[in-house]
Formats: sequence, C-alpha cells, structure tokens
Amino acid sequence: FWILTIVLLGGALAVVTSKSLFRAAFALAATLLATAGLYLLLSAPLLAAVQVILYTGGILTLAVFALVVAGDETEGVRWRKPLPAVALSAAVLAALAAAVRRAGDGSVGGLESGAAAGKALFGDYLVPFELLSILLLGAVFGALLIARRDDRA
Repeated sequence: FWILTIVLLGGALAVVTSKSLFRAAFALAATLLATAGLYLLLSAPLLAAVQVILYTGGILTLAVFALVVAGDETEGVRWRKPLPAVALSAAVLAALAAAVRRAGDGSVGGLESGAAAGKALFGDYLVPFELLSILLLGAVFGALLIARRDDRA
C-alpha cells in the first residue's frame, strides 16, 4: 500500500510540476497504474482492469497522440488562467466529495461481477460518475487546446 501511495503521489506531483509535457504524460502513466494497484488491494479487479484498459491505455494514448501532433510548438506563450482553473477544480472536487458523502459510507463491497458494478455505478454513484465525465470532457478540451496550432502568428 505504501509503495503504491508513494508512486501515486510522486507521479501526480510530477504531472503538475513537469515542464516537459512528455515527462508529464509518463508520470501520468505511473499515477494511473498505481491507482489500478490500489484497486487490486481493495479486492476490486474489475475496477483495476477498467483503470488500466480505459484510462492508462485509452486516455493516455489520446494525450500522447495530441502531444505528438502538436510537435515542438508546445513551447512559448500559452493561454493560461490559473485562478479560474483553480476555482473550477475546487468546485468539481467539492461536488465530487459531497456526492460521495451522500452516497453512503463509502464501502462498495460486492463488486465481483460486472452487473453489480453497473448497478452501483448507475445507482448510488451516478452523480460522481457524471461529474467525472464532465471532468474528462474538460481534459479532452485541454488536449485539443494543447494540440491546436496557432496560425495567427
């Protein structure tokens, strides 16, 4: 548990502090794989498999593809507004925390089958699931912003 926690926190810190987008992508891969390891420790192999296949395999591949398409033009002046980004991130975090608190005691035992996971996901955890989909949509828009070439210069 502690090794996975250190990898997860170290990877997350490297993602947000790295100056190189490629290094940030590799750190994100380590973070996502450590999260899958934590799911395995919680006896949730289905969630671990979804984490590896969907997030580590799919989302990270999309992000790296956007970085490759953007090429070397990722340096220079960027459109950044850190205060609104921090405020929006804090609002999403607060909404997720409130939804998880309302959903119950936090134990999601009995997720051995896909049907049980689906019932839990679209039952008690519907609001956090939808908020995470909005967060992923924002990540896609961010990837498009990174990959966009600015031809006005």
